[in-house]
Amino acid sequence: MPAVCRVFATALVAALLPTATIVAAADVEAIRAALTRGGAFLIEHEQAADGSFSADVGPAVTALAVTALVRSGMPATAPAVQQGLAYLLSFRQPDGGLYVPGSPVANYETSIGLLALAACNADGSLDDAIKAAAEYVKRLQWDDGEGRGMADPAYGGAGYGKKSRPDLSNTQFMVEALRTIGTSENDPAIQRALAFVSRTQNLPGPHNPLPFPEKNPDGGFYYTPADGGESQAGTTPQGGLRSYGSMTYAGLKSMVYAGLTKDDPRVKAAIAWLGKHYTFAENPGMGDAGLYYYFHTAAKSLDVLGADTFTDAQGREHDWRDELSTAIMARQREDGSWKNANERWMEGETDLATSYALLALSACLPK
Repeated sequence: MPAVCRVFATALVAALLPTATIVAAADVEAIRAALTRGGAFLIEHEQAADGSFSADVGPAVTALAVTALVRSGMPATAPAVQQGLAYLLSFRQPDGGLYVPGSPVANYETSIGLLALAACNADGSLDDAIKAAAEYVKRLQWDDGEGRGMADPAYGGAGYGKKSRPDLSNTQFMVEALRTIGTSENDPAIQRALAFVSRTQNLPGPHNPLPFPEKNPDGGFYYTPADGGESQAGTTPQGGLRSYGSMTYAGLKSMVYAGLTKDDPRVKAAIAWLGKHYTFAENPGMGDAGLYYYFHTAAKSLDVLGADTFTDAQGREHDWRDELSTAIMARQREDGSWKNANERWMEGETDLATSYALLALSACLPK
């Protein structure tokens, strides 16, 4: 076994001790082995001498990889993690953001960077960088500063960078990052984001007065209500915005982070949609497009929902941790990596797909 594999395996054994769970012990061991192989692949084959991963696209993939390694059980003090962290921090700007100067995706880069900083901050040494980055992404959020107020469909959302059109994907990363660093669910930024997230749901009512849900009232989520609305899954014959799996899990996760409970009609509707489309064979509504993004978003969403089982629309109870981890591990390649044959959204890049897979698998371990 290569030295990096031995180090990674030792870290996992120490950090991921089994606890009471409905996942079989053999499955937990299989997850650990997949995490070890995937982490070793990233370090041995993908990490550059400067600590980066996919440096040609900026710091975001490096941040995802660093977070994935740590959440998989590697100590934050490990050389590969520290090198990746140093590379990420080299993008720290005077305004607190973590991005390439002039980047059109500064919010995306900073929000994902925040997750990496939080994962590596057990000693508190990154507190100042985290605080500054959090304030930066809050400033980028659409709020009353744009002069159009809460009635605007863009209100509360976050886009790729500056005040670009907000979308649910960027908003869910912002919400997750802020909550991960300890921001209260009652923080104004989180509650503004909840207003935007609610308007990405196909649920007619007081939380989404826009015309889209009336044309497709299925309870799922679409990409954005801003600038005339858009769904990556297209439109219905009636002109509604189609719901799809990755955004519905993103919406559900964000609502839970914002303090909504399972009794809230919005949460109930999201769970009902997911129950009708429960699968890890594809990204419902999108096929294999964005499949690893879907895996990692589903895992995080189901994890924060707080149950080891999920009941589908037919009343069948699913051990989602076992089923999701099995689906992911079945796709792991000989060298330990993952790659999507559908290259949409960069998932043909092994370091990105592998980071998503590791993040998903780490959420499948018993809590």
